[in-house]
Amino acid sequence: MVSQEVTIKNRAGIHARPAALLVQRANEYSSQILIKKGDNQINAKSIMGILALGASYNSVLELIVEGDDENQALEALVTLFNNRFEEE
Repeated sequence: MVSQEVTIKNRAGIHARPAALLVQRANEYSSQILIKKGDNQINAKSIMGILALGASYNSVLELIVEGDDENQALEALVTLFNNRFEEE
């Protein structure tokens, strides 16, 4: 299992388009991928779960990845967050 904290840097936060990108990227990997915000923890492969987090600008999330390709999955998702979901 690997994990890393990420900060949402795109001004609009995670709305429909970033959520769809996140789910698409997460589904490229076989590992279980969870996103934790406070006490809430959701499956990163669920668009409804991601939208329900209500993650806004400067929110800190923890990505938790477990599986055969966990390191590659974590790196890909962190890159997506760092690139502001290709919005800016």
